[in-house]
Amino acid sequence: MKTLVLGGGIVGITTAYWLATDGHEVTVVEADDGVGREATASNAGIIAPGHSSAWASPRAPAMLVRSLFGAETAIRVRLRPDLRLYSWGWKFLRECTAERARENTLVKLRLCQYSQALMTDLVRSTGIEYHAVTQGALYIYRDPAELEAGAKKMALLSSHGQTQDLLDADEVARFDPVFEPVKHKIAGAVRDLTDSSGDAQRFTEALARICRERLGVVLRLKTRVGALRAEGERITGVLTDQGLLSADAYVLALGVQSPLVARTVGVKLAIYPAKGYSSTFPLTNGLAPTVPGVDEQWLVAWSRLGDRLRLTSTAEFAGYDWSWTPRDFNNILRFARDVFPEAADYARGEYHACLRPMTPDGRPILGRGRHRNLFLNVGHGHMGWTMAFGTAKIVADLMAGRKPDHDPGGFAPRPQAGGL
Repeated sequence: MKTLVLGGGIVGITTAYWLATDGHEVTVVEADDGVGREATASNAGIIAPGHSSAWASPRAPAMLVRSLFGAETAIRVRLRPDLRLYSWGWKFLRECTAERARENTLVKLRLCQYSQALMTDLVRSTGIEYHAVTQGALYIYRDPAELEAGAKKMALLSSHGQTQDLLDADEVARFDPVFEPVKHKIAGAVRDLTDSSGDAQRFTEALARICRERLGVVLRLKTRVGALRAEGERITGVLTDQGLLSADAYVLALGVQSPLVARTVGVKLAIYPAKGYSSTFPLTNGLAPTVPGVDEQWLVAWSRLGDRLRLTSTAEFAGYDWSWTPRDFNNILRFARDVFPEAADYARGEYHACLRPMTPDGRPILGRGRHRNLFLNVGHGHMGWTMAFGTAKIVADLMAGRKPDHDPGGFAPRPQAGGL
């Protein structure tokens, strides 16, 4: 079957891989001049089933309100004349109950665990090198009460398959010596033993080479998708800036562009951009972190990518705005200089803003929608690096008419997605 995969990020390339192994004649359509150049290149680098907790939680509304009054919260909103923002926001707030947060967390967790297992097998079989660190991850707390609350929150994950330890400040410093000089600043951490990290862009580029050289996948770069064309229940083509492309089947994996393209054939997806800020610094000869983690007070994530240190933070709901100012990185730099002062050359940073495709409940949207030959692999939010291998395999199984190994029921296109 001739199949077009629309999007060349980690989600699109993993989808192309599974489809090509199934015998599809695959072409990946990507606007940039290389794969994995957008959100994939700017993520925290952490493969984190141990951080699957739903963003829509009972704590989220208060955080959003504080952001409206200028507080530098991890989740913030910029009010704007955008009906899609308010429609999406209303759905998000409906998910902020304890019951819904628990259910969404567990659905995400099971998918992340499935995806991580597939990735492990894929790395073993292909030998892809991507600066992997497989010693777990640290979720740091500054206050003893917050550490206790964090341990209770993590207990939900540990009771469903995650292996976790509770560490005091001395134990954190013994596990990763970078914390020895600053251990008086932290109360402790939850260590998830199964989480890992690596360079998602490097991995995506390597897997794309395997797809092209071993599986015959065509990478059609510098080709921007503008719209879909449909007749009745079938998609008949993709309108790009390089002309009309056609195939037997189509997979939409365009990240934050997915709802804009889907609307051209009347498909409404409850996906809204969440802007994240990503910085990368060259390591020095000073003491640097050896394992990835997240500071749960400032919600800054870090990981080592070879000879670089990646630091990310924030989810800002500000529409399709990729701009940034130095102030947007104050939180990251304050954390870095406070906790890892000698780790990197903070005067030589590379800064980016990326847009993550968020659904109100945090679950991706997978499978066939209203058109018989259009399949969706969208809405991964900030967990694309963690979820991509699993969602791609589920979509490939559905396209082949197989029963997926992982139940796709929690990710089917939702009727309530209308209105965006």
